[in-house]
Amino acid sequence: MKTRVLDRHGWLKPAPDVARAPSPNHDDRPKGLDATLLVMHNISLPPGQFGGTEVVDLFLNRLAYSTHPWLERLRGLRVSAHFFIRRNGLIVQLVPTTQRAWHAGVSSFDGCERCNDFSIGIELEGTDTLPYTDEQYRALQSLVPALRARHPIKAVRGHEHIAPGRKTDPGPAFDWKRFGRENGWFRRQLPPAQDSAQGRRT
Repeated sequence: MKTRVLDRHGWLKPAPDVARAPSPNHDDRPKGLDATLLVMHNISLPPGQFGGTEVVDLFLNRLAYSTHPWLERLRGLRVSAHFFIRRNGLIVQLVPTTQRAWHAGVSSFDGCERCNDFSIGIELEGTDTLPYTDEQYRALQSLVPALRARHPIKAVRGHEHIAPGRKTDPGPAFDWKRFGRENGWFRRQLPPAQDSAQGRRT
C-alpha cells in the first residue's frame, strides 16, 4: 500500500493518483482546534452521474448550472471538502487539512456543534445505494493513515450521523466494516455497529 504524506501546510505530496484543485471555500479553524473527527460523504453531479467535472466545479465556484436542470438548485452554494475520491481511486485535494473546509453544515458530534471546526471531510463519488468501488476503498486505505499521522483524529462518522434527518450520506452502500478493518479503527471509533454494507444495525 502506498505511503502518503502531508506537507507542513496540510497538502498531500504530489503523486500520479493525486490531483490538487484549491477551493476558495475554506477558512481558518478556531484558534486551538485541530481535526479530531473524520467525516465521510458522497456526492455525484448530476445525481447518479459519474466522471464529469461538475463536482470539482461546484467546489471551485465555477459550476455551469445551465448544463442540467437539476444543477440550478445549487446556484449560489459555497461548499467544499478536503478530499474528493473518484470512482477510479483518484484523490483530488481541495482544501489543506490545516484549514476548515465547508462540508458538514449544521452538525453535531459528541456534544459539540459546528463539526467543520474540528473535522476533515472526504467526499466519495457515489450515491447512498450504489456500492463504492474497490479503487475508492484502496484510496482511503492509503489516505487515512496520512491523516491520522498528522492530526489527532479520534473518530469517524458519516454525514448522516452528524446531521441526522438532514443528510443520508454516505448511506447504506458504504461498507463500514471493511473501512474499519482496512484502516485500523477500533469499533468505538466507528458509527454504531452494522451487520452489512446495506446498513442494518446490530
